[in-house]
Amino acid sequence: MAKMIHSMIRVLDEARSVDFYNRAFGLEVADRIAFETFTLIYLSNAETGFELELTVNQGRTEPYALGNAYGHLAVSVAELKDEHARMTTLGLNPGKIVELNRDGKVFALFFFVTDPDGYKIEVVQRHGRFQ
Repeated sequence: MAKMIHSMIRVLDEARSVDFYNRAFGLEVADRIAFETFTLIYLSNAETGFELELTVNQGRTEPYALGNAYGHLAVSVAELKDEHARMTTLGLNPGKIVELNRDGKVFALFFFVTDPDGYKIEVVQRHGRFQ
């Protein structure tokens, strides 16, 4: 069976992105591998074996166009309102908390926060299928 191990995003500024993901989600640099024209930075934490791979292309000065296809990363947290308040205090400007209901029950409670390159990260309360 296949096992999901990482997701990759291209970022413009390594330090800015590493700082954001550390402050927002407690991700630390697990590995950093420099090549001639690009660098791969793997971020992880003790909560999961899944990693976020940041790719920094050397010499890039313009932000990446993210396109019009909607997509996002998602993380689950134990206490959504506490995380929202923490990120607000850090100046990370999380979006409003949204409650998504289905059949009269809470399906998901979440908000989005945007990283320095414009990527949206969904922060969802651990509940139901979102563990």
